[in-house]
Amino acid sequence: MIHDYEQKLLQLIDDNIDSATDDELFAGGYLRGHISLAAADCEQQGIDDIIVMQQKVKQSLQDAKSELSPCDFDIVSKLLQQLLDLNKFGIFE
Repeated sequence: MIHDYEQKLLQLIDDNIDSATDDELFAGGYLRGHISLAAADCEQQGIDDIIVMQQKVKQSLQDAKSELSPCDFDIVSKLLQQLLDLNKFGIFE
């Protein structure tokens, strides 16, 4: 389940490449690593709860906040929230 969710998130990022702005391309590329690390961590720990994975991605991004300028952090955070909202509204169902 986690692996499938990871793939759906990554596919959503990839699907927008042709129409994405430079900021969106940066944010998508940056998020890919955080999403994959969170998924791998969940799978290693035997976690199959998407909510837990989402929390891990958010925490990973928060932990890396100092790597980004405030503007870039905002751009990445907004894209992450858009991706997570798609699940909340049943887009992945």
